Amino acid sequence: MSGIDQRPEGCVFCDAAAQPDAPLVVFRGVASYVILNLYPYTNGHLMVIPARHVASLAATTAAERAEMMELTQLAERALGEAYRPDGMNVGINLGRAGGAGIVDHLHMHVVPRWDGDTNFMTSVAESRVLPETLERSAEKLRPLFAKLAR
Repeated sequence: MSGIDQRPEGCVFCDAAAQPDAPLVVFRGVASYVILNLYPYTNGHLMVIPARHVASLAATTAAERAEMMELTQLAERALGEAYRPDGMNVGINLGRAGGAGIVDHLHMHVVPRWDGDTNFMTSVAESRVLPETLERSAEKLRPLFAKLAR
């Protein structure tokens, strides 16, 4: 697939890229966008995703990689301002064996973390407890992205 006009059927990331008002998208660049994770580890768990359907870093263009890093830096700044985390995890899981939940469309996670935030609910009950809805996270982050991107 060479672009979002030829997106494969059933790719949630391609669907979000194609929807101008996708509810979880908090910022759009030229070739990539930032979206809240539907199944977050913490409040503010974001993903930076190329709009084009590609499965690996090796398949991206230099411009796509550069913009993904620019948006990752922007996400770090927006999350820092919105949530004041003590740290962040930033990473890419490639392939099923590498831990990717969606293997066919590259995405980079940006996860705010706090000292002592290990939650026993995730480990023991396979559940996550989040004090903020995804809608509220989007409302909080969109204006910060817009301000910081200027």
